[in-house]
Amino acid sequence: MSGQNVSFTAEANAVAAAAGIHALVLPTPFGVGPVNVYLIEDEPLTLVDCGPNVATGLGLLERLLAARGHRLAGLGLVVVTHQHIDHTGLARAIAERADVEIACLDALAPVLSRWDEHGVLDDDDARRLMLHHGVEPHVADALRAVADVVRGYGCSAPVHRPLRDGERLALRDRAFTVLHRPGHSPSDIVLHDAEGGIALTGDHLLSGVSSNAVITRPLGAWDGRRPEPLLQYRASLKATRELAFEVGLGGHGEPVTGHRELIDERLRAQERRAAHFHDLLAGGPLSAHELATARWGPIAITQAFLTLSEVLGHLGLLIADGVVAEDRSGDVVRFHRS
Repeated sequence: MSGQNVSFTAEANAVAAAAGIHALVLPTPFGVGPVNVYLIEDEPLTLVDCGPNVATGLGLLERLLAARGHRLAGLGLVVVTHQHIDHTGLARAIAERADVEIACLDALAPVLSRWDEHGVLDDDDARRLMLHHGVEPHVADALRAVADVVRGYGCSAPVHRPLRDGERLALRDRAFTVLHRPGHSPSDIVLHDAEGGIALTGDHLLSGVSSNAVITRPLGAWDGRRPEPLLQYRASLKATRELAFEVGLGGHGEPVTGHRELIDERLRAQERRAAHFHDLLAGGPLSAHELATARWGPIAITQAFLTLSEVLGHLGLLIADGVVAEDRSGDVVRFHRS
C-alpha cells in the first residue's frame, strides 16, 4: 500500500511539474510543519502563497527560486489563498522587493492591508469565546498573551488585485477559476484549472489531515453571533467534490488524488465525531470545554482554543440537525440533548 501511495504522489507531482507548477517548501514555527508555496512558471511569473514572516524565510525563498532559474524580482503576481499567517507573512516583503501584484479574495483585501488591527480584534474575540465556553481564565489570558507574539509572523500587505468568487484569473498559458471556499478560514479560495486538471487548494483540502474549521472573526460586517465554520466548511467541501481535477496541490503535505473519495471520508469522519459528542451529552449538560476534556482528557494550554473550535463546530452540526440545544442563561454556555 505504501508503495502505491508513493507512486500516486510521484505521478501527481509529475503532472504538476509538466504544467510548470512547482512546490517550494518553506519551514514554519507552527505545529502544522512546513508550508507549500507554489511557483507557476507562466507570464506573469506567479507565486501562490508565500510563507510566514520569519527571519530566514525570504532568503530561503530567494534560494529556492534561484534553484529553478528565477529571481524574486522576477515575480509578477502573488496569490494568497487565505488569511493564515503561514501563507501571508512574506507578502509585504516580496512587494517591497519586486514589481509584483498581491492578489487575494476581495473580502480579505481590507483585512490583509490592516492585518495588525484585525488580528488584535480576532484575538480579543477568541479570548471572550474561551471564557464564554468554560476555558479557565488563566488559560484564556495565557493564550491571549501568546497571540501577541505569534501575530508577528504575519504582516499587513498591500492588495493590488482583489479577486471575486467565480472570477477568471488568466495567465498567458492557462486560466484559473477563483472559487471561494470558506470554512478553514473565512477567506479560503481554490484556484481551479479545469483544462489542466489541477486545483490549487490552499488549506481547504489537504491530503494528510483534515483541515481545522477554526472559529474566526468574519470578514466584513458581523452581527455578533458565533460563527459556524464547520457548517461552512462542509458546504465548501461538497462544492469542491463536484469539481473535476486530477491533482490537488495543498498548502501542506503531498498532493491530493482521488479528491471525491477523500472528501466523502472527511464528511463521514465529521459526522462520526459529532455523534460522539452527542453521546457524551447523555449524562447531562456540559460546556464546550468540558466536552473537550471528556473527549481528549486534560487539554494543553496551547491547544485550548483549537479544541474548543473543534467541539463548537461539531455542536453546531448537532444543533443544525435539531438534536442538541444550548443554554445561554449562565455565565458559561452549556449544551444538552434536545
